[in-house]
Amino acid sequence: MSLLKKTKDICRLYNIYPQKTKGQNFLINEEIYHEIVELSNIENSHVLEVGPGLGLLSVNLAKKAKKVLAVEIDENLVKYLQSANLSKNLNNLEIINQDILKFNVFDYFSPEKSYKVVANLPYNITSIFLRTYLSHSFPPQSLFLMLQKEVAERIIAQSPHMNLLAFSVQYFAQAELIKIIKADNFWPQPEVDSALISIEYKTKRLKNGLVDKEQLEYDRKIFQLVKIGFSAKRKMLKNNLSAGLNIKEDIIRNYLIKSNLKEDCRAQNLSVNDWKNLNSIIFGLN
Repeated sequence: MSLLKKTKDICRLYNIYPQKTKGQNFLINEEIYHEIVELSNIENSHVLEVGPGLGLLSVNLAKKAKKVLAVEIDENLVKYLQSANLSKNLNNLEIINQDILKFNVFDYFSPEKSYKVVANLPYNITSIFLRTYLSHSFPPQSLFLMLQKEVAERIIAQSPHMNLLAFSVQYFAQAELIKIIKADNFWPQPEVDSALISIEYKTKRLKNGLVDKEQLEYDRKIFQLVKIGFSAKRKMLKNNLSAGLNIKEDIIRNYLIKSNLKEDCRAQNLSVNDWKNLNSIIFGLN
């Protein structure tokens, strides 16, 4: 039986209707499931899986990982996952019916028991999910994600094509686009292709597995600056910063010069290090 037919049969039997609003598109290529497991480097690790769908990736992950927590918000999918008894021969797989954006990692993991994220991530929560987990005081060691191709390309963008999402990921981690996955590998077939992306958290930010309060406060301040910088994409950076910080344009111009930046630069021209340097010069923060 093909994976497509099996997927459709399960959905029909359990009254599961893939919802576009939830970004539900089921992967129907078994080779890609195996590829994700191999490339995600989760052997003997604790794994947080987001949106397990019908559990096909969950089962494959559990065969290699030390523990898999599969968090699913859709109650119909959870009913299927529980009735299918996927953990019958896999006592290291746990299904949790919860909103991943409200999930408390401290309830299931600890700094001594760090975790990795693997997910065919629903497109509609990509940005907020990445922002929530990468800026967390207890972030994952790594994330191996299936994302919309365009979003993955935005994440790995470099100056002069930087964007707020790229900064939001690259500030915390190293990101690499691994592979493009064509839309016909999913059911229902989405309108766009997907991509596998690997995100490795910068461990130098951590102390005993956590981000301390001082670092979190610095993060908060630099993100305030960056958001102001990107507030009007077509305007020059000096104009955005002058308006957003309520500082005279001449003063902002001097800050840019001290930062070795051009007076007419725009936010997308700056690298992560440029922003750190500018933040230090404006606010005296290191």
